[in-house]
Amino acid sequence: MTAENLADNPTETPAETLSVAWQKTELARHPKRPYPMEFIESLFTDFSEIHGDRAFGDDLAMACGMARFHGEQVLVIANVKGRTTKEKVQRNFGMPNPEGYRKALRAMKLAEKFSRPVFTFIDLIGANPGLGAEERGQAEAIARNLREMARLRVPILATITGEGGSGGALALAVADRVLMLENSVYSVISPEACASIMWRDASKRALAAEALRTNSENVLRLGCIDVVVPEPPGGAQNDPEQAARLLDDALQLQLSQVKLLSIDELVRDRISKFRNMARFYTEG
Repeated sequence: MTAENLADNPTETPAETLSVAWQKTELARHPKRPYPMEFIESLFTDFSEIHGDRAFGDDLAMACGMARFHGEQVLVIANVKGRTTKEKVQRNFGMPNPEGYRKALRAMKLAEKFSRPVFTFIDLIGANPGLGAEERGQAEAIARNLREMARLRVPILATITGEGGSGGALALAVADRVLMLENSVYSVISPEACASIMWRDASKRALAAEALRTNSENVLRLGCIDVVVPEPPGGAQNDPEQAARLLDDALQLQLSQVKLLSIDELVRDRISKFRNMARFYTEG
């Protein structure tokens, strides 16, 4: 949103038109933006899906499967949103349940057993916060993924393709390389929720987005990701094929780099990277 088209969108406030972070948030949420599984279909071949967590059931908001990336056998994991209203409801709007995270971890352990790199693709506002999910151990499932991914003995590449929200996103993003598409966002909380908590006013979402520094340039500057992947002009929704090609180039480069390191080096560096995030010091 820019000042030029404010008149065409009277519901937008001037603060929102001036907020780069909020403009990025709207692009990340664009209804025609490619979803994680669409990137997987473009970048990988021979996808063979893995179902169920062997404990409760099969979460349709999470997809895992073995595939090939330029001929190499790998594991791919992504949350799934769905395009139609029926699909969105069926897949819980892309918000995984604990069984989804447990399925993802089961698949990652299979990849570790067969020494296959892991690729995760993330576009979710957060894990399912519902009562049933909490009763089945949502927090424990996320925490277990964080611990196990940190010490998984295979290369891990994570990509934020749209929204990366809270622990639900982080539970798939403890990786050797974390990539963000240029117009994606990555944050501990959504701007609307942050504004509701801080100012008791969700309409101050643009101000919250700026304060949270959710856009890719800021997240890279903060050291929470490793690479920003460029998008076609106007966003990935304008040219999904070009967006996939740009991401493909970035993933090939990052995979080739992490494969130069030994497994012990990968695990050591991965743990060190995440342990040192968000540390700061003040002088007395």
